[in-house]
Amino acid sequence: MKFNRLLYIALILSGVSISSCKKDFLQRDPQTTITKPLFFLTTTDLETYTNGFYENLPTPLDDMNSDNIATHNVSVETDMLVRGQITQDNYGGWDTNDWKKLRAINYMLDNVGQVNGNQVDIDHYIGIARFFRAMFYFEKIKKYSNVPWYSSVLVDGDQALYKGQDPRAFVADKVLEDLQFAVNHIKTDGTNTRITKWAALSLLSRFALHEGTFRKYHSELGLTNDYSRFLTIAVESSTKIMTEGGFSIFGNGSADYASLFNATSLSGNKEIILWKDFDPALDVGHGASLVLNFNFALSRSLAESYLNTDGTPFTNFTKPFAQLFDNRDPRMKATINYPGWAQFGGAALHKINPTMGGYGQIKFYPSRADLNQGYIKQYNDIPVFRLAEILLINAEAKAELGPINQSDLDNTVNKLRSRVGMPNMNIGVALDPALVTLYPNANASNLNVLLEIRRERRVELACEGLRYDDLMRWKVGKLIQNSQQGIYVPALGAYDVTGDGVQDIAILESATNEAPIAGLPEPVKATLTKYYLKDASGKDNTFYLSGGNSGFVSFTRDRDLPRTFIEPKYYYRPIPRQQILLNDKLKQVFGWDQ
Repeated sequence: MKFNRLLYIALILSGVSISSCKKDFLQRDPQTTITKPLFFLTTTDLETYTNGFYENLPTPLDDMNSDNIATHNVSVETDMLVRGQITQDNYGGWDTNDWKKLRAINYMLDNVGQVNGNQVDIDHYIGIARFFRAMFYFEKIKKYSNVPWYSSVLVDGDQALYKGQDPRAFVADKVLEDLQFAVNHIKTDGTNTRITKWAALSLLSRFALHEGTFRKYHSELGLTNDYSRFLTIAVESSTKIMTEGGFSIFGNGSADYASLFNATSLSGNKEIILWKDFDPALDVGHGASLVLNFNFALSRSLAESYLNTDGTPFTNFTKPFAQLFDNRDPRMKATINYPGWAQFGGAALHKINPTMGGYGQIKFYPSRADLNQGYIKQYNDIPVFRLAEILLINAEAKAELGPINQSDLDNTVNKLRSRVGMPNMNIGVALDPALVTLYPNANASNLNVLLEIRRERRVELACEGLRYDDLMRWKVGKLIQNSQQGIYVPALGAYDVTGDGVQDIAILESATNEAPIAGLPEPVKATLTKYYLKDASGKDNTFYLSGGNSGFVSFTRDRDLPRTFIEPKYYYRPIPRQQILLNDKLKQVFGWDQ
């Protein structure tokens, strides 16, 4: 009997049909043909069922799709978008696979009424289901803005199968309802690999900040008169975590900051609110080894965001790579491969790869060889929610609402800066023209502070999968159309990039013109890794230098196929045309019907 019940739940969660082969994601649902459920009899059943939802948690390892990435060699959605390669005819989604997660959640909520047990325990698991439903719809709102809200499983013939989208405002309020129920009913205790009240408050804080700022800066929604309600919720929910959750910023120094992302275990870490546990014994791993020069590298724009150690903005843009990390925010060395960095702390120093820009990502790269056992077999634990993000949510929401004071900064941003020995942010910090250029539409009574909070967020949370959403909600998608760059190269020739005083790589015009390195000792030349601006046929290679024989590493694809970000269209995605042909009540938003 136990095996049958577990098989049944597996079929439900996977979206496999028991007695129906219909294609429509709602009509296909197997549960609609079962008159007497085999499950949902005890709270243990609810625990078992909700355990299946945890695979929906993200594993954030990079900032792909954003201006934190210099270049990449894989198919990336926003890259296709800004090159005009996405249309309503070729865009996927909105099908069975897209909606089956919601179906599984709603099926439990439809059947939970028959469970026998303590109502507090039952409500705890209802809260977990509603947490995951809120997460599901949060992603849908970000992508489509208006989406149909379904709170239960539908049956054949139900007219709601053919409804149009519900307005964003309606769906966002439903997400709030789900999260507020989750906050009120999910228990506070438990391990930090399970959803607790604090994880629910974290998602509520993240959602409320996103929706509040999105409404503030996106006038096309017609919701600018209602943004402050969400930002107020973001302040309140983040404050509750800060004052009641018992969490604290971990450690003292850049090594402790780095260990949040490359450690064997995050168990017991007081900064971590929710984390994903990866274990070789269970063969549950991730792909963090791919972050270092395999598919992409980080951008000059991100590298220049790190302040000098005295708290002033970095402006020495043509500084050689070997000295670039000197006297900089220590978090830079915990994020970007630096001269002297070695894989797993070994003796062989890592050489940068200029074909990707040179700024390789080491954040999340495993710290030990036993945590890196092959393709998609890395086993360092990954944070999902941590206190640092909550502090930044609190600071940003207060700055967007205005006013914000020094005490607010000391309780948020300055806790993060203190960890790595950086000077505190002062309420009277000078307005940085570089930040004004990045975020020209930012609007707050304390603009200088708001922009510095955005810088702090970019630096502290770099590579944690949040940057793209930040650009979208701030309505600065134009940054994605900008061609990103890599390191500065003062001239063709050989360079020490490992910090050992010996040249490691050479950037040359071509294999037939190695004059810049002709005078080097033969043993040095023999160990150089050489990169050429032109291939054997004389054609431009994948990268070039912005000034010809000197300058910033740039990319020929961006030069030859420029990017264009169309506003407001590209802040959203199209519903596939085929889905609209099946249901003419579905409508494209903001120009995707053209």
